[in-house]
Amino acid sequence: MLLNFINCSFATIQFWMKNIFKIALFSIVCISNSFAANSLNHSILSFKYDYHYTTSNDTIKNSKTDPKKKTILNNKNEDDIIIDDENDNYFVKQLINVASDNLGIVYRAGGTSKNGFDCSGLVFTTFKKFDITLPRSSNEMAEVGLKIDLTNAKKGDLIFFINRGQKRINHVGIVSEVCGDEVKFIHSSTQSGVVISSIKEPYYQRTFAQINRIIE
Repeated sequence: MLLNFINCSFATIQFWMKNIFKIALFSIVCISNSFAANSLNHSILSFKYDYHYTTSNDTIKNSKTDPKKKTILNNKNEDDIIIDDENDNYFVKQLINVASDNLGIVYRAGGTSKNGFDCSGLVFTTFKKFDITLPRSSNEMAEVGLKIDLTNAKKGDLIFFINRGQKRINHVGIVSEVCGDEVKFIHSSTQSGVVISSIKEPYYQRTFAQINRIIE
C-alpha cells in the first residue's frame, strides 16, 4: 500500500516537472505578445499625433508664405483730402485748405498773421507754408508766373485787381473754385476780412486785371 502511494506521488511529480517548463514558456510568450501589441499601439498613436502636428504646422507655414495671398493695408485716414477731380492737384488742394483756415480773420494793413491779413499778406503767408516765397506786394506778385486767360483759370492761380482810383495792380487773391465761367477766389478785403468772392460780382467784374499761374 505504501509502495503504491510512493509510486503515485513520484508519477505526479514527474508530470508537473515535465509540464511546468511548458507552462512557464507559454506565459512568457503571452506576456511578450501583450507588450509588443501595446508598443505597436503606442507607436501608431505617436505617428498619428506627429503626422497631425507636422501637417498642421505645414499648413500654418504655407498660409503665411503663400505668395498668392496679399495683405491689404488700411491706408485711409479721416484727415485725408479726397481729390474728386482728376485735374485737381493735391498740392493745390492743400494750398486752398491752408488759405481757407483763415476765413473770417479781419483785414489788417501789412498783416501776415491770425491777428489780421492784408490781401498780399494772406497770399504770401499761404505759399510760405509750403516753402514758396513770393514777393510781398500784390503789384510785384503780378510779375511772377505765367499770365492766363480768365477762361482757362484753375484752382491755385493768383487773381489780380486794380481798385478804383488806382493805376496799377493793388489787390490779389487765390482762385479757390472754377464753375463754368464763374471763378471764385479767397482774399482779404478791406471791409470783410478773409472771405470767398466771385468774379461774377459787379465790383470784381469791373476791377479784374489778370490771372497768373504759379503752380503747374
